[in-house]
Amino acid sequence: MAGGREYSSAQRKIINRYYDHIDTIVLTRLAEITTDMALAMGDAKKLDRLWKRAEQALAKVKSADGQSDPVIAKVLASRDIEALGKLVSKLSR
Repeated sequence: MAGGREYSSAQRKIINRYYDHIDTIVLTRLAEITTDMALAMGDAKKLDRLWKRAEQALAKVKSADGQSDPVIAKVLASRDIEALGKLVSKLSR
Protein backbone atom coordinates (compact mmCIF):
# COMPACT_ATOMS: atom_id res chain seq x y z
CA MET A 1 0.00 0.00 0.00
CA ALA A 2 1.34 3.41 -0.98
CA GLY A 3 1.93 5.96 1.74
CA GLY A 4 0.32 8.79 -0.25
CA ARG A 5 -2.21 11.15 1.24
CA GLU A 6 -5.81 11.03 0.09
CA TYR A 7 -7.59 14.37 -0.15
CA SER A 8 -11.32 14.93 -0.30
CA SER A 9 -12.84 16.48 -3.40
CA ALA A 10 -13.19 19.86 -1.67
CA GLN A 11 -9.57 19.78 -0.49
CA ARG A 12 -8.33 18.94 -4.01
CA LYS A 13 -10.30 21.89 -5.42
CA ILE A 14 -8.75 24.25 -2.86
CA ILE A 15 -5.25 22.98 -3.64
CA ASN A 16 -5.82 23.27 -7.38
CA ARG A 17 -7.15 26.82 -7.08
CA TYR A 18 -4.09 27.78 -5.02
CA TYR A 19 -1.73 26.55 -7.73
CA ASP A 20 -3.86 28.06 -10.48
CA HIS A 21 -3.46 31.48 -8.86
CA ILE A 22 0.09 31.21 -7.49
CA ASP A 23 1.30 33.99 -9.80
CA THR A 24 -1.25 36.44 -8.42
CA ILE A 25 -0.42 35.39 -4.86
CA VAL A 26 3.32 35.95 -5.41
CA LEU A 27 2.79 39.34 -7.06
CA THR A 28 0.58 40.48 -4.19
CA ARG A 29 3.21 39.33 -1.71
CA LEU A 30 5.91 41.21 -3.64
CA ALA A 31 3.83 44.39 -3.68
CA GLU A 32 3.36 44.16 0.08
CA ILE A 33 7.08 43.55 0.61
CA THR A 34 7.93 46.57 -1.56
CA THR A 35 5.60 48.77 0.48
CA ASP A 36 7.11 47.49 3.72
CA MET A 37 10.60 48.29 2.37
CA ALA A 38 9.60 51.85 1.62
CA LEU A 39 8.30 52.24 5.16
CA ALA A 40 11.40 50.63 6.75
CA MET A 41 14.02 52.84 5.08
CA GLY A 42 15.94 53.56 8.29
CA ASP A 43 16.02 50.03 9.71
CA ALA A 44 18.83 48.00 8.09
CA LYS A 45 17.92 44.72 9.81
CA LYS A 46 14.32 44.92 8.71
CA LEU A 47 15.38 45.79 5.16
CA ASP A 48 17.68 42.75 5.05
CA ARG A 49 14.82 40.48 6.12
CA LEU A 50 12.50 42.04 3.56
CA TRP A 51 15.06 41.60 0.76
CA LYS A 52 15.40 37.93 1.69
CA ARG A 53 11.60 37.55 1.50
CA ALA A 54 11.58 39.36 -1.86
CA GLU A 55 14.30 37.04 -3.14
CA GLN A 56 12.29 33.98 -2.08
CA ALA A 57 9.15 35.32 -3.76
CA LEU A 58 11.01 36.28 -6.94
CA ALA A 59 12.46 32.77 -7.12
CA LYS A 60 8.92 31.59 -7.86
CA VAL A 61 8.56 34.02 -10.77
CA LYS A 62 9.55 32.53 -14.09
CA SER A 63 9.42 33.99 -17.56
CA ALA A 64 7.35 32.48 -20.38
CA ASP A 65 10.18 30.14 -21.41
CA GLY A 66 10.59 28.80 -17.85
CA GLN A 67 13.88 30.57 -17.18
CA SER A 68 14.59 33.13 -14.49
CA ASP A 69 14.49 36.72 -15.76
CA PRO A 70 17.92 38.45 -15.74
CA VAL A 71 16.24 41.69 -14.62
CA ILE A 72 15.30 39.95 -11.37
CA ALA A 73 18.94 39.14 -10.62
CA LYS A 74 19.92 42.73 -11.41
CA VAL A 75 17.28 44.16 -9.04
CA LEU A 76 18.29 41.78 -6.26
CA ALA A 77 21.97 42.62 -6.70
CA SER A 78 21.38 46.39 -6.65
CA ARG A 79 18.80 46.25 -3.81
CA ASP A 80 16.99 49.19 -5.37
CA ILE A 81 13.48 49.51 -3.92
CA GLU A 82 12.28 51.70 -6.78
CA ALA A 83 13.50 49.16 -9.35
CA LEU A 84 11.75 46.40 -7.40
CA GLY A 85 8.52 48.39 -7.47
CA LYS A 86 8.82 48.89 -11.24
CA LEU A 87 9.53 45.19 -11.70
CA VAL A 88 6.46 44.21 -9.68
CA SER A 89 4.37 46.65 -11.70
CA LYS A 90 5.72 45.20 -14.96
CA LEU A 91 5.09 41.63 -13.85
CA SER A 92 1.53 42.37 -12.77
CA ARG A 93 0.50 43.42 -16.28
